[in-house]
Amino acid sequence: MSSERKHLLKAFGPGILFASTCIGVSHLVQSTRAGADFGYGLVLFIVAALVFKYPFFEFGSRYAAATKKSLLEGYLKEGKWVLWIYFILSLGSMFTVTAAVTFVTAGMLNNLTGLTLDPALVSGGILLFCVLILAVGKYSLLDSLLKIVGTVLLVSTLVAFVAAVVKGRATPIEGFIPKELTERNSIIFVIALMGWMPTAVDLSTWNSLWAIERMKQTGYRPKLKEVLFDFKFGYWVTALLAICFLTLGANVMYGSGVELSGNSTVFADQVVTLFTDALGGWSYLIIATAAFSTMFSTTITVVDGFGRAMGETVRLLFFKDAGVRTTYNWMMATVALISFFFILLLSSNLKDLVDLATTLSFVIAPVIAFINYKVIMSDQIEAEFKPKPWLKTLAIIGLIFLTVFALIYMAVYFNLIDLNF
Repeated sequence: MSSERKHLLKAFGPGILFASTCIGVSHLVQSTRAGADFGYGLVLFIVAALVFKYPFFEFGSRYAAATKKSLLEGYLKEGKWVLWIYFILSLGSMFTVTAAVTFVTAGMLNNLTGLTLDPALVSGGILLFCVLILAVGKYSLLDSLLKIVGTVLLVSTLVAFVAAVVKGRATPIEGFIPKELTERNSIIFVIALMGWMPTAVDLSTWNSLWAIERMKQTGYRPKLKEVLFDFKFGYWVTALLAICFLTLGANVMYGSGVELSGNSTVFADQVVTLFTDALGGWSYLIIATAAFSTMFSTTITVVDGFGRAMGETVRLLFFKDAGVRTTYNWMMATVALISFFFILLLSSNLKDLVDLATTLSFVIAPVIAFINYKVIMSDQIEAEFKPKPWLKTLAIIGLIFLTVFALIYMAVYFNLIDLNF
C-alpha cells in the first residue's frame, strides 16, 4: 500500500461518524415522509439543502486541519460572546434532537425484535447503553462500531433502493413544485425537512472534534486534502442515501392512502410492512435491519457529539482546568438523562416531536452558519487553508438561503403571510 493511501486511511473515520449522525431522522423519517406525501416533488428542496449547507459543515473539518484545534476554540478566539451564543442555541435544541432520534430508534428496535415494550422505556435503555459504551470504549470503539454499522446500513439501503426502483409502484412526476406547498402544514414540513438535511448546521462543530480525536488516536496529523477527502466521502454518502429514502417513500408509499403514525413502534411497523408488501417478504429483514442500523448509528453519534461538543463548551466557558474527559462524561450523561425526560413528556406524537426538533435546528442555522463563515475567514486561518473563491461564494449564497427560509417559516408559523393563492 502506498504511503498516500496509508495517510488517507489514518485520516479516515470522522466522515463516517458524520454520515452516521446524518442518516437518521432526516433520512428514514423525513425523506421517507417526503416521498410518501409528495412523490418526487421535494427532490429540489433536498438537493438545495445539501448544496447550500455544505460549506458550513466543511468549515468544521477545514478548521481542524488548519489549526489542529476544534472549531469551538475558534469560536472562543472570536470572542467569548460567540461561544456563549453557540452554548445557548445548543441548549435550546440538543435535548429535543436527542429525544427525537432515540425515540425513533426505540420503535425500530421493537419492530426488528418483535418486542411490544413501551417505546419510552426502550428509549431509556438505548440511551443508557450508548452512554456506557462511550464511557468505556471512548472514541476508538465508536469509530470501529460505526464503520461496521455504516457498512450494514449502506448495503441494505442500496439493496432496498434497487428493489424499489425495479419492483416498486411507479410514481408519476407531476412537477417539481407540488401544489400542496401552498398549504401551511406543507410549508412547515418542508422547512422541517431541510432543517435536518443532511443534519443541523450546529453539528458542524462535531466534525472538528472528531477530526482532533482521530489525530490523537492515530498520532498522525493529516494534510488538508486528506481531512477534506474523509469529510466529503461521508457527506456525499448522506446525499446519496437521502435520495434513496425519498425514492423508497415515493415508489412504495405514495398514493397508498396510509398515513404515517405518530407512535414510534407503529411508525416503524408501517415503514417495514409497506416496503415488504410492495417488494416482497424476502425484503423484511433487509428493511428492518437498515431502519434500525440507521437510527442506532444516529443515536450513539448524537449522544457522543453533544457530550463532546457541550462538554468542551462548558470547559472553555466555566472550567478551564477541568479534564476534557471529565466534562465529556458529565455532559454526555446529562444530555441522555434530560433527553429521556423529554421523551416521557413528548412521546405521545412522534411526528410532532421530530418536526419540533428539526424546525428548531433550521431556525438557528443562519446564526451558526454565519459564525462558521466568520471564523474560517478570520486571521486564525492561514491563507493556504482558507476557502477558494467558489466555496466562499457558495457559503454566501447558503447564508442567504438559510436566512430566507428561516424567515419564511417564522412568517408562516405566526400567520404573517396569506397562503390563499
